[in-house]
Amino acid sequence: MKELNCRQVREMLLYVADQVIKSKDLLTEIDSQIGDGDHGIGMERGMKKAREKLLDMEAGTDAYSLFFEMGRTMLMSMGGASGVIFGTMFSGGAKGKPARETLDCPHLAELMRDSLTKIKERGQAQPGDKTMVDAMQPAAEAMCSYEGSDLAEMLALAAAAAKAGMESTRDLQAKFGRAKSLMGRELGHQDAGATSAWIIFRSMEEYVKSL
Repeated sequence: MKELNCRQVREMLLYVADQVIKSKDLLTEIDSQIGDGDHGIGMERGMKKAREKLLDMEAGTDAYSLFFEMGRTMLMSMGGASGVIFGTMFSGGAKGKPARETLDCPHLAELMRDSLTKIKERGQAQPGDKTMVDAMQPAAEAMCSYEGSDLAEMLALAAAAAKAGMESTRDLQAKFGRAKSLMGRELGHQDAGATSAWIIFRSMEEYVKSL
């Protein structure tokens, strides 16, 4: 699979939303160990609203608009830092781009790279801070360094990189959120946001592989 048309992009994003919704309990459990315990609830709420928005939209002729509207809906419905960060994960790299009827490897990689840049600008988090950036940055880098044309192969590399980044957060000390106040007691626990980022990349891979 070398490119996704708008209908397939919408189906992929709906699949991503479904998988995150199904992961609510896992995300809540992970977040309750070192956070406020509401990450799973917030992600479920945002993805349900995004799913409703995508189903109301025509697939249209602009794949970027699907990413943008998904992210914008999440941002408006979730609130808090997670709403900004995960809304930006979808909308940040799509905003302002010329319309495209299809997304191939270079364009999807560029979208994720630009979203990562916006996330780091807004949240000020860097790799090593025990946030979703620890999963998203290696995933985006894997996509941008991929030189082939197979979307499934590129997304498999991204998902694997995101998983490794997620797992690395267990050994990191938090610099943001409630976990920051634990003064090292958060060591040994992985970050819930990084887990959500991994689920998103894994879900994109699973959808494309199913085509």
